[in-house]
Order: sequence, then C-alpha cells, then structure tokens
Amino acid sequence: MAEVVLRGGWVVVLDLDDTLYLERDFALSGFGVVGRRLEAMHGITGFAEECARLLEAGVRGSIFDRALAALGAADAGIAVAGLVEVYRGHRPRITLAPDAARLLDRIDGPASALITDGPARMQAAKVGALGLGGRLGRLVLTGMLPPGCSKPHAMPYQLVERWSGQSPSEHVYIADNSAKDFIAPRARGWQTVQILREGRIHHGEPPTSAHAADVVIDTLDALIFERSGVRSVRA
Repeated sequence: MAEVVLRGGWVVVLDLDDTLYLERDFALSGFGVVGRRLEAMHGITGFAEECARLLEAGVRGSIFDRALAALGAADAGIAVAGLVEVYRGHRPRITLAPDAARLLDRIDGPASALITDGPARMQAAKVGALGLGGRLGRLVLTGMLPPGCSKPHAMPYQLVERWSGQSPSEHVYIADNSAKDFIAPRARGWQTVQILREGRIHHGEPPTSAHAADVVIDTLDALIFERSGVRSVRA
C-alpha cells in the first residue's frame, strides 16, 4: 500500500457516508426497520429483501415505490412518505469501517471536524450510532443550514474555517463523492482526498477537473499526516 503524505497544519475534516462507514449498511438497516413495520401493520412480507435487491441493481430513487409495486402492494394505500420518515428516523445498526476507526485514533479528534449532507435528523442518528459526537470538535450537518447551503456550497467549509481559526490551506477534506465534495474546498485552497471504498453507493468520474480530488485512495490507512516534522503513525 502506497503512503500518501499530507503536509501542513492538517485540520482533518471528514465526510460521513461511504467515508467513515458504508452507506449501504445504513440503507439495509433502514430497509429492515421499514419492512418489519409493513409486516406488522399490513401483513406485507419481503419488503426489505426487495429494497436490497433494487439497491444492488443500482436503483437510487423511488426504491420504496418500486418495492411495493414488485410485491403487489402499489395500490394498498400505503403512504410512502410515512415509510421514508421511518427510514430516516430509525436508530441505525452501523459500524465504523476498520480503517476509519484507526484513522480516528491517529488524528487529533477535538481539532478535527465533520461535514455531511442529508436530513439533519438522519445524519445525527448516524453520528450517534458511530460514536462520533464526542470524538470530533465540530460537526456540520448541512441539513441544519439554510436551504441551498449543502455541498457543494461554500458555507459548510467556511463554518469549519471560522471554528478552526486556521487558513484554508491548513485543512484537508476526506470524502467520497466527486460530484459535490471537492469543488468548493479546492476552490478555497483546501487539500482534498477521495476515498473509493469497495461497496460504495456513488460511482462515476468527476464531472470536471475542478471536481476531482487532489489524491485518490482506497483505504484511510494510506494517509500519513506530517506537521512540523512530526508524523502520525498507523496503528
């Protein structure tokens, strides 16, 4: 495994989904909760399995509608919006990826931050399930910001800069989705790292060269942070 050495002040800023854990694990956890609710209330079985099949087939929108249709329940009068709320509000059964756990042990957690998109309630549940609330100094849930201020808007990154008090070049953002994660921090002078995990949800090339990360890795173990001659070590 080749090392990637990041030099500077390295205020480490992390994405959440498919960076610190696999997003599909949250999806499967939610499918299970919704499936059990449907079985208890409507006698419908196989919902979680059908949703998982659709996810694996690459479906990313209207999974619940399509799963109900496949199970012959499209006209059963089930409010899909209610199912979505159950999904987003459930207490997920997810765990940190092993390399993410090792990274969190290596970095200065109170001096590090998280920026994550998605409904605030849902992302907060993920943060809680992964035990991140007390480990990172600043959590930016863009679902709590004004409409239109999720990534790639500059506001989440500006909030971290104000919190850290460091220059933009002293920040590194580690994330997965080149469609939205890197264009804003790169424009601000941050270092950027894309992690491409096996089993990730989002695929595809960066839309433009400005969307691409400075470095691409497949494990967080590859990252080495150097500051004033001090090097972090992998566990």
